[in-house]
Amino acid sequence: MSRDPVLPESPSRRGLLKGAAAAGALAAVPALPGVAQAAPAAETAAGTPGRRPKPAPFVNPLVRNRADPHIDRHTDGFYYFTATAPEYDRIILRRSRTLNGLGTADESVIWRAHPTGPMGAHIWAPELHRIGGKWYIYFASAPAEDVWAIRIWVLENAHPNPFQGSWVERGQVKTAWETFSLDATPFSHRGKRYLAWAQHEPGLDNNTGIFLSEMANPWTLKGPQVRLSTPEYDWECIGFKVNEGPYVLKRNGRLFMTYSASATDFNYCMGLLTADADSHLLDPLSWSKSPTPVFTSNDTTKQYGPGHNCFTVAEDGRTDVLVYHARQYKEINGDPLNDPNRHTRIQKLGWKPDGTPDFGIPVADSATAGE
Repeated sequence: MSRDPVLPESPSRRGLLKGAAAAGALAAVPALPGVAQAAPAAETAAGTPGRRPKPAPFVNPLVRNRADPHIDRHTDGFYYFTATAPEYDRIILRRSRTLNGLGTADESVIWRAHPTGPMGAHIWAPELHRIGGKWYIYFASAPAEDVWAIRIWVLENAHPNPFQGSWVERGQVKTAWETFSLDATPFSHRGKRYLAWAQHEPGLDNNTGIFLSEMANPWTLKGPQVRLSTPEYDWECIGFKVNEGPYVLKRNGRLFMTYSASATDFNYCMGLLTADADSHLLDPLSWSKSPTPVFTSNDTTKQYGPGHNCFTVAEDGRTDVLVYHARQYKEINGDPLNDPNRHTRIQKLGWKPDGTPDFGIPVADSATAGE
């Protein structure tokens, strides 16, 4: 989602965003949570001992009217799914033992926006993570009375089953500035836990940049916070100057951090940052940035505005899977944020000979998915 870094003075969010400053440069930080990991080995196929079953063809769209998707394959063998509901008023959860099964799995509302006060509006981009034996959900929200004062918040559940137990509100993730911030994703690397997120940095003429910090605990940052990326290329600045929705995948001795850029219409696309696994992650110079987008709209497959992705693995435990949202049409009436038809989609993530990800193009709708 292209989101607003400051509270608008009028109902026009688009006008506000165009006049707002955003993304920023910070200092250095330690620790990481939330990296896509290889799934447990799948059960062997009947009659073929030791051989993993081939993943079923993916059905797309996987889940309709669910944007900013997050899928996590847990050690219990379930895929857990959460995403932004178009009403922006609740956090939902599904689970299934197969990826395709998430499309028809029962959906539970595990938390609702407050009627007044903090966490009362714009419930965006939840992510579910298992950290230290507990479940955590990271999400963005704003006060009911100040709907663009969006910040990062955390829920915690100590029950082994995230559909049971109680979700405790651990509060806001406090960053260096009290500014528009969202899309938090934790990940761990070599004994440290980190948080990556998007935020407006005061004094910069854009909307949001990508930041990184070490974590003291699942809801508290420690040490300095460093800006990894800010909108600088033309393709990152269409409609709005946006870098948001970071997510990390560790493969082939490197960390790959995807992010989304530009407005949330058909211009929305994905960029890529890359760091060596042995580098100092809190040094911005450790990260190289692709000068071109790595995943964009496609007229041939009729998929528009692909972005806000995460990664998981297929049932074989080896095939990397790209998870993202996109629309099935290019033209939108009004503000794209009021259009509910961003659908969750999945496809195989390829790899180039040099060990870097090959995103390909957003695949066409499945014949079995219908319209």
